[in-house]
Amino acid sequence: MPLIECTLIEGYDADTRRLVSERITDAACSAIGASPDFVIVTIKEVAPENYMRGRSQKTPAPAALQPDEIVKKFLTSMQDQQLDDAQKWLADGAQMIFPNGQCFTDLSDLMAWTKTRYQSVLKTFERIETTFKSQDASVYCYGTLQGVSLDGRPFENIRFIDRFAISNGKITQQEVWNDLAQAEVVKNEII
Repeated sequence: MPLIECTLIEGYDADTRRLVSERITDAACSAIGASPDFVIVTIKEVAPENYMRGRSQKTPAPAALQPDEIVKKFLTSMQDQQLDDAQKWLADGAQMIFPNGQCFTDLSDLMAWTKTRYQSVLKTFERIETTFKSQDASVYCYGTLQGVSLDGRPFENIRFIDRFAISNGKITQQEVWNDLAQAEVVKNEII
């Protein structure tokens, strides 16, 4: 039964401290095979006047926006066709790779391409999972698509998975898989 103590400078909010504890628990479970029920995490807080790094006292920086929240903000902006807002979440040179190997680095080009596939599409998320390696993360979104095909037919319950690579708080890559072709929403697409 691992007992892990974490020391933080005072000032992080309760949600951030909870997230730190959850991530430490997950790390212990994956590294040593412990059940989460047997992992104990405690956080000890140190007053800022009792914390020094590099010969100067420090205060906590704001917690970073979590990778899953970055992805949600990006996808919401895209769904609302707020391309300027969506662009804020993309790293320079970010790639968006869609079925049939369609690769985009420009949101305007992506939006023009989608207009050749369907009139509209909305995503319903069933699950979002995040994995980490150091400061980089992968975010997987699972769910269904609904919308209107080019010929005006409504569609729904089309499976999709999106994988996002996140580095330094920006999306560096999006990979998209879905069943639009199998459902005959889009035509002439190589599976």
